Amino acid sequence: MPHLLPSLPACLCLVLTAGVALPANSADTDTPAAPAAPVAQAASESTAPSSEPSSEPSSEPDTAAALEQFLARSDALTADFRQLLLREDGSVAEESSGRFYVSRPGRFRWEYVEPSEQLVVSDGERLWMYDADLEQVTVRNVDDGLAGTPAMLLSGEGRLADSFEFGATYPEDGMDWIELAPAAERAEFKGLRVGLRAGVMGAMEVIDNLEQVTRIEFSQVRLGGELDAALFRFEPPPGADVIGLEGL
Repeated sequence: MPHLLPSLPACLCLVLTAGVALPANSADTDTPAAPAAPVAQAASESTAPSSEPSSEPSSEPDTAAALEQFLARSDALTADFRQLLLREDGSVAEESSGRFYVSRPGRFRWEYVEPSEQLVVSDGERLWMYDADLEQVTVRNVDDGLAGTPAMLLSGEGRLADSFEFGATYPEDGMDWIELAPAAERAEFKGLRVGLRAGVMGAMEVIDNLEQVTRIEFSQVRLGGELDAALFRFEPPPGADVIGLEGL
């Protein structure tokens, strides 16, 4: 995805949340320990998902409880992702893909491989965003960078209801969906919806305050196992411009 790093909510989920993976010859290319076996092939292959929810009652008796159960099992989480920026008609305006790692609470790594190499790393205290093409690093405190964003859905701790208000639930695209709205009054996004397939997160859609929708589809979801601690450390590459470090 184009360079969206200065805008964290667009970046992280925009996961969660904007475009990004580290070059193979970079200083931060530690190989992760092998996680547990895949839980599900969770991503939908549709490139133009319907934006209108089905009126049919959800087949999941309590989608909110299912989501909370999934998150409770996600202390260590790895998945491939496909991120789509959608037009108003549901067609795809931009597409990116990569892989992410989560170690709750607070640590995660989002590697964007296509169409450009970018990286987002949280060590639990600082949030690092690296654009290989621009040779630029942006850093901020995790509390300042993630509070009230969709990224906290996967990487945070505590009760889901403390950060989000639950909305409608319904089946769509072979998944059970739940709509969530930020509990904070001045959130930088309008809402999101999460799709579960067989109790595993298959997709997430984030609606920003300009009504722009970003959809993230997950595949090869793996829960559990040990993740290499080096995945959640970042050192700015030599010669890269670093923005924000002086204030930390």
